[in-house]
Amino acid sequence: MNLRRSATFLLVFAFWLDAPARPAFAQAAPNAVVQGTVMDPMRAPVSGAVVTATVTTAPVASAQTGTDGRFSLDLPAGTYTVTVSAPGFADVAERITVREGQSPSLQFMLPIAAVREAVSVTAAGGYRVPAISSATRTLTPLRDVPQSISVVTQELVRDQLMTSVADVMRYVPGVTTHQGENNRDQVIMRGNSSSSDFFVDGVRDDVQYYRDLYNLDRVEVLKGPNALTFGRGGAGGVVNRVVKNASFMPRREIFLQGGQFGNTRVTTDIDQPLSSRVALRVNGMFENSDSFRDSVDLERQAINPTVTFLPSDRTRVTVGYEYLRDRRVADRGITSYQGRPASVPIETFFGDPSQSDVRLDVNLGSVNVDHRIGRATVRNRTLIGDYGRFYQNFVPGAATPDGTQVPLTAYNNATDRTNVFNQTDVTVPLTTGPVHHVFLAGAEFGHQVTDNFRQSGFFNNTATSLVVPMSNPTTSVPVTFRQNATDADNHVRTLVAAAFVQDQVQLSQYVQLLGGLRYDRFDLRYDNNRNGDTLARPDDLVSPRAGVVVKPVEPVSLYGSYSVSYLPSSGDQFSSLTVITQQVEPEKFTNYEVGVKWDLAPSLSFTTAVYRLDRTNTRSTDPNDPTRIIQTGSQRTNGFEASLGGEIARHWTIVGGYAYQDAFVSSATVSAAAGATVAQVPHHTFSLWNNYQIHPRLSAGLGLSQRSDMFAAIDNTVVLPGFLRADAAAFFALTRQVRLQLNVENITDKTYYVNADNNTNVSPGYPRSVRVALSTRF
Repeated sequence: MNLRRSATFLLVFAFWLDAPARPAFAQAAPNAVVQGTVMDPMRAPVSGAVVTATVTTAPVASAQTGTDGRFSLDLPAGTYTVTVSAPGFADVAERITVREGQSPSLQFMLPIAAVREAVSVTAAGGYRVPAISSATRTLTPLRDVPQSISVVTQELVRDQLMTSVADVMRYVPGVTTHQGENNRDQVIMRGNSSSSDFFVDGVRDDVQYYRDLYNLDRVEVLKGPNALTFGRGGAGGVVNRVVKNASFMPRREIFLQGGQFGNTRVTTDIDQPLSSRVALRVNGMFENSDSFRDSVDLERQAINPTVTFLPSDRTRVTVGYEYLRDRRVADRGITSYQGRPASVPIETFFGDPSQSDVRLDVNLGSVNVDHRIGRATVRNRTLIGDYGRFYQNFVPGAATPDGTQVPLTAYNNATDRTNVFNQTDVTVPLTTGPVHHVFLAGAEFGHQVTDNFRQSGFFNNTATSLVVPMSNPTTSVPVTFRQNATDADNHVRTLVAAAFVQDQVQLSQYVQLLGGLRYDRFDLRYDNNRNGDTLARPDDLVSPRAGVVVKPVEPVSLYGSYSVSYLPSSGDQFSSLTVITQQVEPEKFTNYEVGVKWDLAPSLSFTTAVYRLDRTNTRSTDPNDPTRIIQTGSQRTNGFEASLGGEIARHWTIVGGYAYQDAFVSSATVSAAAGATVAQVPHHTFSLWNNYQIHPRLSAGLGLSQRSDMFAAIDNTVVLPGFLRADAAAFFALTRQVRLQLNVENITDKTYYVNADNNTNVSPGYPRSVRVALSTRF
């Protein structure tokens, strides 16, 4: 047998051996086109789902669904297993037989990811998330949520070296940051300022402190009242942090950062499966940085281990613990003069930095349980938080008429709080004839205990005020801190019990409805340790929500919504209950909104919203009796928002937005007359960040952020001028596992003032600064 005949024999023999694994199309039979649609439980098309046809374990053909959820596979006759997978959903498989001359049509409905799956909704295009669960407590495509929502992904956080909530808000339309006395996160959303509307994985985290981003998958900003989902408050919206939990995908990463003004920071992320049913993840952070501000610095460290258990294929348990320690100099910024920030060097410190400090220790423990019973999914979330917080600061006052001197006052404040919250949700998909439902029922219970203690500063142990020269306002005069006549010393206990129901209804492929109702029993007990008074205030709060989504074509959603939220008379930090305010009804917030959400491509989304938010039941002085408080005050915010995010082209990723806001006092309040503009709400804000891949190893970023003029306080006497700031970055992949990046903030070295606490506490923005980061995965 010669070589040619031997080769021919071997090829024929190999083909014969492989024949049993081959389908019947081994002969030259024509292929069939298999078409189909992939939908979510609401029967909305799922774009970007991967559809794979296999014979035994060998893939034969694969396709990806378009924005209409449709796919097609070109298959020879034979028997196949067709598997469909998409982020956030459980895989679905079906065995089909394809015969000659037929063109079968398939339909797949993907259920919410089974609790055994590692549910991680990743950002398509880096800066885009297609679906979230926090808005409705069910995993829902963003375009089908009748509400304006902005999501900042970990990719954007990394590219811009963000480390704080304030950094994140630069790229969220319609949201500005309040100074928060430079000791806490505080945001202004749709004209309403809050230091308590912060959540972690959907559970309340309302203590005043600076949160870090080291352990986050993403930050979600949900605009407008959100009482049905999040409870009391949330007047202008809420900020929800989504934590990186242990998954079953190995990951090891170290991120090193350094730069001007003594910036030094390191973070780690280790995710390791320990077995097929147990996984461990540990995120850590350490930072030691100075500032462009004189004598201002910070040191913080944190660790966040999480463990995921899979007791069964129907149950998933995640246990987490976070410890955060933060030490920094308290900095109230600079004063104003003649209606503008004072013309002093932006690094000028007012007061004594050696006696100004912020100390924080946070311990957060969480247990999350997901369990499936038939078609129903039960989720239980428990969060226990212990917070110890202290700050001591110097407060600049109004300059003298000639602008040469400034009075200083000082005080300190200690807050200790323990939070315990438990939430339970039950989600059931139902079908009644042609109508499809996702029905939700749940309950929440909360217990909070808070102790507040404040002391005033006495300069030279005698006076509560010290006048210093504007040209040199830094002082070292001795200060003694002790309680003044009006300083707080109280113990507060709050109890919350809530129940809620919601139904997401798919009437047809063109119309979806959302409706729900929440009842909260909010019970507060306030013990004044100064005089022995005990005050109580119970409130029964009923908060409805309704929305409609119309989909003329699949990638486009037109929506309208209505929602209501309340803020109890004790305020968002329970510190303002008095004999007078004890009788005051909760403030009411009502939001009307319409908008358009359009997935221009599977990885690019455009959204707009027009809204009106009314705040009523605010306090006003009785015009016939100045000693009485009546609730006739009101505030209104009219606004428009637009945002764009994702891949605009193959190598070009963007995120940005524009917002117009008109926030004003519509009926006189205790603080302002009708017509006054709400503090720190600019009429126009704009942001845009671009990342362009120049070369497989090199990409560059350019960002712009703009804000128009705004008032520092409700009396509208001090203006913070508008500004346009430009940032840039370059990214270089040294290897597949190592990336080097260079970020330049404020590349034109623009002098600007980012926010304020009042007319005389104004914070300058950072001058030009350079930072370098190195990340490695192994």
